[in-house]
Amino acid sequence: MVITGGTGGMGLATARLMGHDHRIVLADLDRARLDDAVSELATSGVEAIGVVCDITDQASVERLFQRAESEESHVRAVVHAAGVSPHMGTAERIARINATGTVNIARAFLARAADGDALVNVASTAGHSLPKPLIPLRAFRLAEHRPDEFEKAIVRRARFAGRRLTPGLAYAISKNFVHWYSRFLAARFGERGARVLSVSPGSFDTEMGRLEKDHGAGDLVKSAAIKRFGKPEEVAAVLAFCASEAPGYLTGVDILVDGGTKAGKEFARAQRSAL
Repeated sequence: MVITGGTGGMGLATARLMGHDHRIVLADLDRARLDDAVSELATSGVEAIGVVCDITDQASVERLFQRAESEESHVRAVVHAAGVSPHMGTAERIARINATGTVNIARAFLARAADGDALVNVASTAGHSLPKPLIPLRAFRLAEHRPDEFEKAIVRRARFAGRRLTPGLAYAISKNFVHWYSRFLAARFGERGARVLSVSPGSFDTEMGRLEKDHGAGDLVKSAAIKRFGKPEEVAAVLAFCASEAPGYLTGVDILVDGGTKAGKEFARAQRSAL
């Protein structure tokens, strides 16, 4: 199986779980991080290889899958965890990596998907927080064939929030796209007997999560039913289950793993409205 963004946090935790019955191929941009992750997994008895891959480059993604197929005759599952958060780049970079990168991974896998295969896209609870007028649904349909226009549409819409908040809104839009695209692809994957879905983590104790702790992620915990950051192993358990062959009828949906944050915020709003 292939795990993008597999060198830390959720991706590496998923590799530890899946690696006892799958051959693991980790993908990341950084060779040193890949080597460290492969060595760390080996100490846990998990065999893995690392492949440098730029998910924004279709040719690089194709090479990733070809390398994975050279290790195993068929790639049965993909957990697509690669992505960037609001404080890791501009709105343009966020749109390219989180949105177009997801398209590139999904299309490469769909071209070779077979019965029992699964693609699990890592989205975010941020994708659930957008008011409908801020979601550029028309632009989402450009993603596969006119990616430049698609990315520009995300950035334009994100600028509605003002310069300071533009990356955060671009992030939320990009993750809402991951929800939409996973639903959109469900029928295509289904024609091959395969599945596709997304999983939306809330605030988790990962390198990325800690980066955003003082920029919104920490505040989300205050609204949660479970008042702490999640552990990488907790969302990895969900990702591994979704990628396994067990939930064979689970596709075209998003699974929210946010410690009850969305439920808490909705309940708080309902209470205020009742006053």
